[in-house]
Amino acid sequence: MDLGLKKKTAFLAGASSGLGRAIAKELILEGCHVAICSRHRERIDSARDWLVEKTDAPSENILPLVCDVTDESQIESAISDTVNHFGGLNLVVTNAGGPPTGKIDDLGADVWRDAIELNLMSTINTARAAVPALRNAASDSGHASILMITSLSAKQPIPSLYLSNVSRAGVQGFAKSLSEELGEDGITVNTILPGYTRTDRLSHLSESLNVQTGQPIAEIEKGWAANSALKRIGTEEEFAAAATFLLSSRASFITGVALVVDGGAVKSLL
Repeated sequence: MDLGLKKKTAFLAGASSGLGRAIAKELILEGCHVAICSRHRERIDSARDWLVEKTDAPSENILPLVCDVTDESQIESAISDTVNHFGGLNLVVTNAGGPPTGKIDDLGADVWRDAIELNLMSTINTARAAVPALRNAASDSGHASILMITSLSAKQPIPSLYLSNVSRAGVQGFAKSLSEELGEDGITVNTILPGYTRTDRLSHLSESLNVQTGQPIAEIEKGWAANSALKRIGTEEEFAAAATFLLSSRASFITGVALVVDGGAVKSLL
């Protein structure tokens, strides 16, 4: 299937590793030019080198940018740099690291504010900065796309993940609202909700829960796998394949959707 992504330009936040980098890889293999960002120059340059190695893409097709997504001015600069470098912008993936775990007595007001800035406001500000360029792209080709990475916790809250449960659910409300406004412009807006997927973030989460509960990491991960219909933890590649389809013109009649990629862990009917 031709996904219609050749020579399209994508901006991906939080793409120095994990799910963001995995999506960047799939988009490059489909023929995209990509801008990838992270807070740290060394990490994002390393991600660019990794992507070149894994895809054989010319290095000039991958633009590594330093950007703290909690800083609105840095987001605006990164989007502007992407448009100036590649001549436009067709696809945007919003993404940020997960906030800390904890119970209600562990989490002060400042921690809550930081989580909202990291996971909700960064998404809102990235979309706001990108919409003008996406409108231009959609007027030329008939299609542009925003994909917001959240978590299965937005549909099925996870114990000790108060901050993620709340901030990710906020992203869902924003995405649905934005899809209504941008639909007539030919811009699709969707969210993708990863379940337990083998990433560095998952390792950090299991280590944190091990410290909090004393439960062995192997048992924690075994429990996560057992809760899914497929009885295993997912891979970055499986997640990235679903994300790439949602971003593509072959998914141009799909908008306002929250796609769970979790091996059947969420048990709700809708």
